[in-house]
Amino acid sequence: MFAIVLHPAIRGEASTRLPEARLEEAVGLAAAINIKVIAEEIIQIGQPKPSTLIGGGKVEEIASFIETHKPKPGLVIVDGALTPVQHRNLEKAWNAKVLDRTALILEIFGARAQTAEGVLQVELAHLDYQRSRLVRSWTHLERQRGGAGFLGGPGERQIESDRRALDDKIVRLKKKLEDVRRTRTLQRAKRKKAPHPVIALVGYTNAGKSTLFNRMTKASVKAQDLLFATLDPTMRAIDLPSGVRAILSDTVGFISDLPTQLVAAFRATLEEVLEADVIVHVRDISHPDTEAQKADVLAVLRALGIEENDERPVIEALNKIDLLDDDDRQDLLAITRLKSEADAGEPVRIPMSAETGEGVSALFDAIEAALTEAHQEMVVRLSAPFGAARAWLHQRSDILDETPSGVDLVIKTRLSKKTEGQFFKLFPAATLANDADAAYKSA
Repeated sequence: MFAIVLHPAIRGEASTRLPEARLEEAVGLAAAINIKVIAEEIIQIGQPKPSTLIGGGKVEEIASFIETHKPKPGLVIVDGALTPVQHRNLEKAWNAKVLDRTALILEIFGARAQTAEGVLQVELAHLDYQRSRLVRSWTHLERQRGGAGFLGGPGERQIESDRRALDDKIVRLKKKLEDVRRTRTLQRAKRKKAPHPVIALVGYTNAGKSTLFNRMTKASVKAQDLLFATLDPTMRAIDLPSGVRAILSDTVGFISDLPTQLVAAFRATLEEVLEADVIVHVRDISHPDTEAQKADVLAVLRALGIEENDERPVIEALNKIDLLDDDDRQDLLAITRLKSEADAGEPVRIPMSAETGEGVSALFDAIEAALTEAHQEMVVRLSAPFGAARAWLHQRSDILDETPSGVDLVIKTRLSKKTEGQFFKLFPAATLANDADAAYKSA
């Protein structure tokens, strides 16, 4: 399908991005679902028109372009929010299908969702969006006649009947998604019983999360230079440098002005981030709007319930340094080194390239340091037979020392509160050794 992409730059509207960058992103969104863009334009708007958003002269100019251009564009993408009235009026004026930013993102998600859960989430978001726009779908909004023959009075409007049908469908979908949420909650509960920490990759769409996920796990998740290349969450086990096993989760990419319907619909998926032990924020450091993209990601995380003062460690993976020129690259490495030394309260920043593998080992080290930061040392006495308990500790904690004590074994180890609770629950015969333990003192 051939399309025109328009970005309305409204005077006085606060924005951290240049209109050119927003237009480029909108063109990328269109390309994500194989739409061929034949024209793109930034439209300066002094005062938005309630009926059409943009001025009448520009509406006529675009209508003339659509009529005379070969091939004729059948779609106009407006990179902004349109009211239902504006949507309807622009479609009438241009005699073409019109998508605003929300509708375009919903179309991409609808085309990309693979799992049953993803399809349900996208369908719910579509219905929420369409519900307020039924006026666009119906021109026969007359009342239906109630009763039989000519005796029945006026009944409900067609639009009211359709809205009720949509509401019923939304309720059914929400019930199905609630089942999905319960299933995910059970899965997370099982993972909590297992001592493996969870690491969640988050970031702006096309920041390189899936490429990094593949690099870290040696998996083959779809990774392309494309907005929203992957939607469905993927989880894999990885082994950290010390041999400790962890679970890595790749989540859906974020984007500026992410439709509220999608944040709500994908909450069951994004809740994986809420349960993560470490959050790795993957950033495209080569993008001119990287700081604005960071702000957008943090805004979505706040919408999920992760505040700035959240105690969980956050690591910023400054990805795509292979795309920087030598001067920018050296500047980034120097600034990152200085900030890491000066700003103790700031996230750890790791310059890296998921494409070439540069810096990935440093990222592994940073993840492991974040996971073990809250670990504490303790001395545990294991009664014979202690083989299973000893193997459990060797696999899931840092063993500092081992000392035989008769038929028992005294182990000095470093582990988290979570792992400590799991250990003593599984091996209740194990005890904490105290200072009077002569066997350990003599070691």
